Amino acid sequence: MTIVDTPERRQLRELTRTFVTREVLPHLDDWERAGEVPRSLHETAAKIGLLGIGFPESVGGSGGDLLDTIVVTEEIIRSGGSSGLVAALFTHGIALPHIVGAAGGRSGGTLGGRLPADRNAATDPLVERYVRPTLAGTMIGALAITEPDGGSDVSGIRTCARREGDHYVVNGSKTYITSGIRADFVTTAVCTDFPGSGSLSLLVIDKGTPGFTVGRRLEKLGWHCSDTAELSFADVRVPVANRIGEEDTAFLAIMQHFATERLSLATQAYAIAQRCVDLAVRWCRDRSTFGRPLASRQLVRHRLAEMHTRAESARAYVHEVATRVAAGEPVVTEVAMAKNVAVAACAEVVDRALQLHGGYGYLRDAEVERHYRDARILGIGGGTTEIMNEIIAKGMGL
Repeated sequence: MTIVDTPERRQLRELTRTFVTREVLPHLDDWERAGEVPRSLHETAAKIGLLGIGFPESVGGSGGDLLDTIVVTEEIIRSGGSSGLVAALFTHGIALPHIVGAAGGRSGGTLGGRLPADRNAATDPLVERYVRPTLAGTMIGALAITEPDGGSDVSGIRTCARREGDHYVVNGSKTYITSGIRADFVTTAVCTDFPGSGSLSLLVIDKGTPGFTVGRRLEKLGWHCSDTAELSFADVRVPVANRIGEEDTAFLAIMQHFATERLSLATQAYAIAQRCVDLAVRWCRDRSTFGRPLASRQLVRHRLAEMHTRAESARAYVHEVATRVAAGEPVVTEVAMAKNVAVAACAEVVDRALQLHGGYGYLRDAEVERHYRDARILGIGGGTTEIMNEIIAKGMGL
């Protein structure tokens, strides 16, 4: 038994597996075609306690920590769900932590997923207006950082907020915003000095605020059931009371929170790999060619063994790093390594799994085909593989 495999977390896995089997699998293909998951799914997940995992009970969550969120993410995918579903249903995992962290007396952000559970957080106005309803499944939040010309350059954010009395006037645009179509509010990174100065703040901006426009729905290679949008802000007036933490303190908070986001993506990567191993093993046992099951051939068995080894090795390393992050260790380099290790393992395993499925694996009817498409974003989101390598090189003193 490991720290990620305790009796309590086994029960959490079983709860997650039951949720996926009953509430997700009968509808997932339809959601993929529709381009989004229904809002009712958020309420269903909230009622059984899944939506609030990783957030303290004092703000409407279900308790637990980073390792519990990893268990849920892993089991959703291992049970036949998708990483696109994880992105759509748990967008609040990147939209809310800054609010809760700031309410607890911090400048925002929650390294390692350790969210404060004190009275300040429980009674903060932003917690009451946004966190509790979202964790109850009645609101949807999004996080808006990426800009059309910015990519991974957070310090270069050009969406600006000019202070005018009790309001900020926001101008700029964001892109690739997960759940941007459905979101009721957006936790938005803005420059509170001159464009590109790196002096960043976070504002909660309500959908429907004059000047705030949700642009076109972005069509993607994968993550089809997760809606993605462009956002624009033209003289949007946002109350100063909607600022998260102190002014000009958001850059560090955003950087800190990348640790949990990257570990979530790493978890999705090794979980996809594990699921594709399971699918490939089942296929190779059932599929016969020239009178014999595919699994009877040594070449196929060895290929499956290699795939299984890659997936399990990635899982073990991500769990090790996540355990250290949950304990509060500053392991920025190791987080980057974990993401790259898991993404590389996923890319190799998914490709081999589809190849073993032959022509059927190329069809939309095949689950492995969906994982093949969904896996490609994991080396881009949360910081590209190249950015992770820069972080690793810096950690090496290069």
